Amino acid sequence: MKIRRVLATAVALAVTTPAALLSVSPAYADAKPAAQTQEKQSKPTIKELEEAAAEAQKAYDKAAKAEAAGRIELEKTLDDLSEVSGTHPLAVASAAADQAAKDAAAAKTTADQAVTDAKAALDALTENATEEERTAAETALSEAEATATTAATAKTAADNAAAEAEEKLDDARVAAVRAYGVLQNAAENALAVKVAADAALAKAIKEAEEAGEGEEGKEGGACEPELDLTSKVTGLPDKLVAGTSTDFSLRVTNGSDRHMDEVLAFVSVHATDRSGLKDTGKFFRLQWSTKSAPKWQNADSDDYIDGVGALKPGAHADVKLRLTLDKATPAGNGVAFFAADFFNEDGSCGGAPDLDMYEFDVKAAGSKPGKTGDAKPSTTPRPGNTGTTPQGSVSGTPASTGSNGSLAATGSSSATTPIALAGGAAVLLGAAAVFVARRRKTGTDA
Repeated sequence: MKIRRVLATAVALAVTTPAALLSVSPAYADAKPAAQTQEKQSKPTIKELEEAAAEAQKAYDKAAKAEAAGRIELEKTLDDLSEVSGTHPLAVASAAADQAAKDAAAAKTTADQAVTDAKAALDALTENATEEERTAAETALSEAEATATTAATAKTAADNAAAEAEEKLDDARVAAVRAYGVLQNAAENALAVKVAADAALAKAIKEAEEAGEGEEGKEGGACEPELDLTSKVTGLPDKLVAGTSTDFSLRVTNGSDRHMDEVLAFVSVHATDRSGLKDTGKFFRLQWSTKSAPKWQNADSDDYIDGVGALKPGAHADVKLRLTLDKATPAGNGVAFFAADFFNEDGSCGGAPDLDMYEFDVKAAGSKPGKTGDAKPSTTPRPGNTGTTPQGSVSGTPASTGSNGSLAATGSSSATTPIALAGGAAVLLGAAAVFVARRRKTGTDA
């Protein structure tokens, strides 16, 4: 049953994923576009799962091929946009503007020195100096000051032109990385869907064999979204420093009127370096502890924490979390996803349909984080929602991923969607590039 959250993570923001593929998830068999979410869906048959698995394989093969070609194109584009040896018109223009700014700075330095020399010459005149000599010295100073003023104005203009050219060059780089991020996003989502489809098919075949019902399998109900099973994070800072550990907590609450025999917390942390091109998740270690299992334990690779246990109606359980960053962790950006699921002995199951996403900055080892607050949540919508507040949203501002917007209102055009932080393996390059662009434009020190 745990494979369902892997699928949910991978496709939560993939608005282009075919609806047929979403039905392979045992716990989200009813995760259809908005117009269909109220319809009760039955458990897919083995034949349907086989068709979904075949379609998922084709989609992944196509997406992987496009991603590989996109990486080659990205590397070529970034080389062309290099300030040192790039041949792109923007790179050439930026280099020329930078040289012009240097020349203007040198001219201003020379002009300022001429003013200093002219003043010295005027001050050096003795009482015996003729009127012609004094007039000549004053004229020389006046001309030097005029030249210095002109040089200062030229330097300001050249500096502004260089800054503008560099910004255009940076924007072009970000656009190139963002475009590749779309392809990587599609490949990662397609892989997650393929893995989930294969696992769902294998599970259905095994269940059918055990039940002796042949290839048609057994029709039955599916897990359903449970909006009253909530997970709330407290104490996770919005800035983390490499080489340090941070303790925070996750409270899972059963706000429903039914008993839940087994509750699992879902926690997943991802990060990239400042450029957004390198996954830095290997430098992170997440540990957990609960009242029933007080000894610190490393989080499993499937991102599930099974130390919550049963929850009565209205009851809650706290999970202590510790996130440790290796000293070698590069500065960059990170996100953490949280959710909760339940499974009952009678076969009923469900969980939060949305993933709460918390953003944070990663500072290099030895850095001073400055003023630090709590990371704020935004809720990733289920597939089918188009840029509006997702049904069942817990709190915070949802990260819009519909056809009319992009991640967290970064100002990207609809042509670049869907760009967002999600995926079973790493933070998307495109989203990290958006973070870089956003922080550069707002002057935030990432």
